[in-house]
Amino acid sequence: MGRGRLAYGAGILALALCIPAITQAAQEFEKVGTIGAQFLKIGIGARATGMGGSFVAVADDPSAVYWNPAGMARLSGRSLTFDHAVWFADVRLTHASYVFQLPFAPGNFAVHARSLYMDRMDVRTVFRPQGDGTTYDAGDLSLGLSYARSLTDKFSTGISVHYIQSTLASWTATAAAFDFGTLYDTGYRSLKIGMSIQSIGSEMTFIEDPVKLPTIFRVGMAMDLIDSRSQRLLLSGEFQHPPDNSERANAGFEYELAERIALRAGWYFRYDQERFSAGGGLLLPTGLGNGLQADYSYTENHELPAVHRVSASVLF
Repeated sequence: MGRGRLAYGAGILALALCIPAITQAAQEFEKVGTIGAQFLKIGIGARATGMGGSFVAVADDPSAVYWNPAGMARLSGRSLTFDHAVWFADVRLTHASYVFQLPFAPGNFAVHARSLYMDRMDVRTVFRPQGDGTTYDAGDLSLGLSYARSLTDKFSTGISVHYIQSTLASWTATAAAFDFGTLYDTGYRSLKIGMSIQSIGSEMTFIEDPVKLPTIFRVGMAMDLIDSRSQRLLLSGEFQHPPDNSERANAGFEYELAERIALRAGWYFRYDQERFSAGGGLLLPTGLGNGLQADYSYTENHELPAVHRVSASVLF
């Protein structure tokens, strides 16, 4: 009898200990599928994604318009960037940005556009499963303007505003949103701390159902473990809080040789699909302070096909 009561009590205790974990998992599952404009969560830039998307505290190239607009304040000169990703099921994501300065205003500005699109598809019905001879398309679009400025020699801030549109056949939904970010140089070696909040904005009403935008909070740190004339090793880590899933973490590194060749790798923690990434880049000087930078990244997923990205930037 004593042993039976002891086993019963142990079972009750084990169940009590499992309840918080089960409740947390249920809460996380309840959030899935409740947010719209999912394309806003897809990272841009082959350099950043090659580092596992751990870029909020790095943000020192034109892709900062996505990861952390505050990083734009550290850029010198102008740059024109093009980024293309081959997503799942023949879906493609293309991004372009132009970073520039104005003679009458301090800081840096940028205009940028992002589009998720696919080939036109056949309209299929119950009576014509092979298609009725007509087609439709679907896609998403984001048009944005960014501004960043260094408030001190160690602290910068930036903001982006977006017009967002999602289209499916004859239905269209629109919204407005903004991103905000900060970047702080701690003064300890090259340690930087970055923070950004993405996609704060109005709801989108698609057909009849309103959905929220994917507001994401990111915070991270980055530091050069090696920094010499011949080589540099950058390490970064990031924590992310999405509105429709559990908290996540990213980590990555970049090894740069002679300021010309770069190798990168990154890891994703608590992601549904992404596992790890790898990539590389090449900087080609063209003279008179100009340069051409080309990057590639590969992201391995659990069940879905791998994602390939290419980026090209002209610095002038």
